[in-house]
Amino acid sequence: MAPARSSVPAIEARGLGRSFGDHVAVDGVDVTVAPGEVLGFLGPNGAGKTTTVRMLAGLLPPSRGTARVAGFEVTTEAASVRASVGLLTETPGLYETLPAHRNLRLFAELYGVDDPEPKIRRWLERFGLWGRRNDPSGSFSKGMRQKLAIIRAVLHEPPVIFLDEPTSGLDPEASIDVRDAIEELCHGGATVFLGTHNLVEAERLCDRVAVFKQRILAIDRIDALRTALFGRHLRLVLRAAPDEKLAEALTLVQTFSGVGAVTPVTPTEILAEIPDPAATHPALVAALAAAGVPLLYVQDASPSLEAVYRKLLEPSLTAMGGSS
Repeated sequence: MAPARSSVPAIEARGLGRSFGDHVAVDGVDVTVAPGEVLGFLGPNGAGKTTTVRMLAGLLPPSRGTARVAGFEVTTEAASVRASVGLLTETPGLYETLPAHRNLRLFAELYGVDDPEPKIRRWLERFGLWGRRNDPSGSFSKGMRQKLAIIRAVLHEPPVIFLDEPTSGLDPEASIDVRDAIEELCHGGATVFLGTHNLVEAERLCDRVAVFKQRILAIDRIDALRTALFGRHLRLVLRAAPDEKLAEALTLVQTFSGVGAVTPVTPTEILAEIPDPAATHPALVAALAAAGVPLLYVQDASPSLEAVYRKLLEPSLTAMGGSS
């Protein structure tokens, strides 16, 4: 396996693009991914996620722009890139007539893995497949085949792993199993580039997310994207009380320092925009308690990642930047 150059970003692309004839599939991707980071690459079907992954993995030459992965340039050093990454595609692509163990042994030999047997056993046991190691992979369920493909992608211990729609087409139980397996990888120190339109998956696994449709519309931590698009909000829920006490609570929240827009949702529920909850929340709760307001509970009312995703994909929204 070609050695990775750990002193440089794990993934770095500038102006990366790909056209097929007159069709622009990927248009000017700029992104930097640090070693050990998990980046979610979110976009609808047909957005160009798979094309981007194929370019970064050294499988498809870009039409324009540059990229380096694990320290190697994806065009001039494509073989070194391919040797330094693991790739899980939407379809596992296993040899279905071969036993699971033989599938892994074959790919270990192709990647030149030294003494692969202990590694094969460790991964098969880790993902609960050791007892089925001598069964043809074609007899496995979809979830089991996908886990076997994950093992194949990481058996040579690559510093960068590309996962392209890893749970697409799986039933809920299989999706959970595969997601658990991916979570273990994400905690193992490798850089993971997760192409998906599964927002639950992204929220659970990723350090940052990039919302993508032909180009990156925004890239940042999920909480930072929420704040940039919608602000930060708290929901204050009160116990039933006389109208004058509820009116007092509303006035107190509306005039409290550090609180922005305030919306009375119901007589016992208030939605308050609070740009800095860590600084304002404790003082606000203390003030309400001191005023005798019957506060039941306070909860974060930030919008879901789905709301962020939909907002960024609105056709009228101009491309929004973030730290790359």
